[in-house]
Amino acid sequence: MNDYCEYTTIKNMPMSERPREKMLTYGCQSLSNAELLAIILSSGTKDKTAIDLARGILNMSNEGLRFLTDCTIEELMQIRGIGLAKASQILAAVELGKRIALTTNVNNYKIQGPEDVGNLLMEEMRYLNKEIFNIILLNTKNNVIAIENISVGSLNASIVHPREVFNIAIRRSSSAIILAHNHPSGDPKPSTEDINITKRLIEAGSIVGINVLDHIIIGDGIYFSMKEKEII
Repeated sequence: MNDYCEYTTIKNMPMSERPREKMLTYGCQSLSNAELLAIILSSGTKDKTAIDLARGILNMSNEGLRFLTDCTIEELMQIRGIGLAKASQILAAVELGKRIALTTNVNNYKIQGPEDVGNLLMEEMRYLNKEIFNIILLNTKNNVIAIENISVGSLNASIVHPREVFNIAIRRSSSAIILAHNHPSGDPKPSTEDINITKRLIEAGSIVGINVLDHIIIGDGIYFSMKEKEII
């Protein structure tokens, strides 16, 4: 029996249909998106199970699960039965998933060209609704040491300062860096400000002995390489 609507609480479900018990017996991969989300929610309301609440969240947008990558606490709290605690739990779980995915991708990842940067950052950055400026730190073999966030917000000289960029690069013993930021519009074409900041950082890098290899702008499914387009 899979019709959860017949039950007012998960405790009233047959043992074999309860999400936690299913996970224990068959593993996480056996659970639906709604069941996984129900485990994060932990409990429902007096007239809805946690699975009902989870389905309500997944039905908020035709994007389904992807909606959670960029939704807000306020949006989640619009659902009856989702308060601050449950909304916070969901977004914390989503953020952990993003960080795990990025960490997994970074380990021993070698950058041989712009496409490698696009593959590394696209899913992490393409849906962001604010401009995020990151630097990719590389060792002498162009393997990724780490990805560090420098700023949030539209790029300008006041928030993307060489001091901030190269302080991190020096502390992590980087031999080179790649600049990367996203355009929430989905169009990765660089602005005049993007180009000016890039040239400023290249000049600063030449002084401290850390090469700026490229500046990659992430759009929606596409990227722009300043090096590839011979802007730098």
